[in-house]
Amino acid sequence: MGSVNKVILVGNLGRDAEMRFTSGGTPVANFSLATTEKFKDSSGNLKENTQWHKIVLWGKTAETLHTYLTKGKSIYVEGSLETREWDDKEGKKQKTTEVKAQKIVLLGGGGGGGDRSGARPPSRERYSGGGGSDAGEAPSDMHVDAPSDDDIPF
Repeated sequence: MGSVNKVILVGNLGRDAEMRFTSGGTPVANFSLATTEKFKDSSGNLKENTQWHKIVLWGKTAETLHTYLTKGKSIYVEGSLETREWDDKEGKKQKTTEVKAQKIVLLGGGGGGGDRSGARPPSRERYSGGGGSDAGEAPSDMHVDAPSDDDIPF
């Protein structure tokens, strides 16, 4: 029997995406995403449970979207879980689990952070891409479904 590693999240960005490049020049964007579940406890009081997710986006998709991925923005993310281990500066083993994003949909709303590009992002546009390989590089088949003039809301 096979296995499945798929994550689907809809939430709000907790901070602006941070853009970096690998030593080989591959773009990579990192950001945090909050998902909140609302429920009533046994006393009937409304409660919230917020989970924070680390998201990693690779390649051209990261380069294209990082200016639109601002704090408070609502997005849809599809990807897979990936756990990395490394030794920190003190030589201690560190471990983190991240969502390696393969598809991002900008849902609009939020976005209290400054728009660093000076342009408004297209609403509800889908951007697809693959995750990086084990060596930290993005696959060459990554693509972005670019918006047409009719999709831009201004």
